[in-house]
Amino acid sequence: MPTERAELHVDDPEVGDLVFDAEIAGADDGDPVLLLHGWPQSALSWSRVIPPLASSGLLVVAVDQRGYSPGARPDDVAAYATPHLVSDALGILDALGWESAHVVGHDWGAIVGWELAARHPAHVRTLTALSVPHPRAFGSALRSDDVQRAKSTYMQFFRSDPAKAAQVLLADGAAALRQVYGDDVHHRDVDEYVERFSEPGALEASLRWYAAMGPMDTPEVHVPATFVWGHDDVAIGEVAAHGCAQFCTGPYDFRPLEGRGHWLPDQDPDAVVDAILARAG
Repeated sequence: MPTERAELHVDDPEVGDLVFDAEIAGADDGDPVLLLHGWPQSALSWSRVIPPLASSGLLVVAVDQRGYSPGARPDDVAAYATPHLVSDALGILDALGWESAHVVGHDWGAIVGWELAARHPAHVRTLTALSVPHPRAFGSALRSDDVQRAKSTYMQFFRSDPAKAAQVLLADGAAALRQVYGDDVHHRDVDEYVERFSEPGALEASLRWYAAMGPMDTPEVHVPATFVWGHDDVAIGEVAAHGCAQFCTGPYDFRPLEGRGHWLPDQDPDAVVDAILARAG
């Protein structure tokens, strides 16, 4: 099913008018689904997930989030704090005329999804989080689990100097950035990501999400939630993944995938679609 490009306008009281690029597909009267990508990707990461969701009768919107949409790229690191990212999601729902939606997030998009579901449950019908568990489960693992600490060492470099990190990732034809995706993201998509992030300021803006990270104090989530995690995830270990359940007090489904890594919408779109439809279908 074809997608349509759209521009969604959201007013940030501190920054002003933000314009988010979006992909829309599906039936106008279908149940709404909001897809939130992670780093270092964009709405393109959902290209194998959107068609089957739309064909099932859902109305699907995937957005390029703050820092990724050229029209929503403030310069100040503080503008990328998680509350602003959550406000963006609420503003996008409002721009679409949706009171609530089934929310699906991968990687950083999952963190936005957990925060949105925990703090604004009236706007979240269900949550499907991919790869990254509830932030408090992740934070607890960072404190107690050597495996998780080792997997997360890259974050300190991103947090300390986004501009320098962007330079390193883009050097030598973006060799280090290409290495981030491994073999699980299609090479044509990787080429497009590299082209996008090679635009002046684009990659640095995406890294401001890390620099602006605050305390991992997300409340418990009461809405129906599903967490999908690959056993071979390079960023999230087993302790963090299995710890997610204790912060979900509503209906909860944990779907570990053997032989899968971090890039689940690329590597196993069928499993991702099945998980979403089990909640939203």
